[in-house]
Amino acid sequence: MSTLTIQNVKSDYQGQVILKGLNLTLEQGEIVALLGPSGCGKTTLLRAIAGLQAISEGSIAINGQSLSADGVFVPSENRGIGMIFQDYALFPHLTVSDNILFGVKDLTAKERSERLEDMLQLVKLEGLGKRYPHELSGGQQQRVSIARALAYQPELLLLDEPFSNIDSQVRSEMMLEIRQILKQRNVSAVFVTHSKDEAFVFADKLALFKEGGIVQHGLAEELYAEPIERYVAEFLGEGNYLTVTVKSPTQVSSVLGLIESTKTLNLALNSQGELLLRPQQIDLQPASQGHGEIVERRFLGTICHYWVKVGLQTLEVRSQLTALKLGQKVNLSISAHPLVIF
Repeated sequence: MSTLTIQNVKSDYQGQVILKGLNLTLEQGEIVALLGPSGCGKTTLLRAIAGLQAISEGSIAINGQSLSADGVFVPSENRGIGMIFQDYALFPHLTVSDNILFGVKDLTAKERSERLEDMLQLVKLEGLGKRYPHELSGGQQQRVSIARALAYQPELLLLDEPFSNIDSQVRSEMMLEIRQILKQRNVSAVFVTHSKDEAFVFADKLALFKEGGIVQHGLAEELYAEPIERYVAEFLGEGNYLTVTVKSPTQVSSVLGLIESTKTLNLALNSQGELLLRPQQIDLQPASQGHGEIVERRFLGTICHYWVKVGLQTLEVRSQLTALKLGQKVNLSISAHPLVIF
């Protein structure tokens, strides 16, 4: 069943259109990342889902119940939504226990105690219930905010750049832990970030924003491998663009020779385009009479990042061959794969 359904949502502020007809569906237990640069509308959508901002058109529903629509607006406190903020938003004068149970109502004293112990154990803060926020590390404070959001068993969890204030050394571990908690509890979540690396680690699916609209939505692997436009390709990773000419429904010619596609190309014969090649999709081999020359290199540990000049183009290549030198001749080749041509 769909936890969250967003249909044709539009929002404007002082005459400026912020959201432009968004559509998004979130399944039960699914985590979706709203990904994009600052000012693209992702936080506005999060606030609209939470009921902190009105929409001018469209509808937002959770488990089939309309929350925002024409003539309908359910206040944020009645939406059954949990929120985790960038700055944790803990109450400094309350203990960890009181912070966690702050939004929990209609439980007996015994049930509250059981809920608290369950949450403390869930976020690995056993024995710290009597401490105050200032006595905890940033990671521990974020765990408290997660426990508080989950303590009243929300239908949906919203996370607004929750990892940006956490030390980079523990950030990845923290993301995996929180993801595991959400999966363990089968909680649906919407996660706002401007970092593709965070989105790849934490989310099941990505919704990539551009100027108030969702450009592409789907599995991270799909968006990375089959972007529908250059904006998507470039936001999600480094890439080369090689001029190619279509020679058959599955073959193009280039300065590197013929390149095979494992998927039929919907392009006219002899038409030209720009082939997207990720650095790791290019195979590099030393060759005394090679058609390419290494003009720059960067050692990255287990791999090396090379810049190879071929004709008038310079291509970025990542290779496990780490001993190649500047000025060395090489041959570049492309294995058959589903080609993406713009």
